[in-house]
Amino acid sequence: MTSADKQLQRREIITKAVCGKGRKFSTVTHTVTPPHHPTSILGAWIINHQYEAVRSGDGIEVIGTYDINIWYSYNKNSQTDVAKETLSYVENVPLSYLDPKHRASTEEVAAESTQEPNCIEANISSSGSSVVVRVEREFAVELIAETKVVVAVFPGSYDDDKDIDFGDGDFEDLDPELLDDEL
Repeated sequence: MTSADKQLQRREIITKAVCGKGRKFSTVTHTVTPPHHPTSILGAWIINHQYEAVRSGDGIEVIGTYDINIWYSYNKNSQTDVAKETLSYVENVPLSYLDPKHRASTEEVAAESTQEPNCIEANISSSGSSVVVRVEREFAVELIAETKVVVAVFPGSYDDDKDIDFGDGDFEDLDPELLDDEL
């Protein structure tokens, strides 16, 4: 046993860390009814996207709104107008990874729109009175909380000029139970 092995101790440190992650891509369909029966769709776009994230069950809910603007012609393509509608949504993003030993009372959530809502298709409905809009969007979420980590420490002072011998790098003798202590 080397002198480093004799001096090696462990400490449990409580720290904030990313304890859960998730990602979700979705395609949704909205129906917008303009004031006039559309003859053709000239353009469709989404603006003013706002959202927030909250913890919900086994995942994180992203709650938001955006405005859909549809530029269309009517009256046999003789006039144009823009139909505007604000839509609300709730997107439940499941966590693909979750540290079961995090401290739930310290949870914080964060969401990032990795693909802003985007209109990928807009068509006049079969009734001819509304426009069916397909929107795609994607979110990445994180759950941040306090958790416990175990680190190796050397008692006494540390000298920056002195190299520490960690042995030959063989860590098979480490006790894996040290990593599974309860919080």
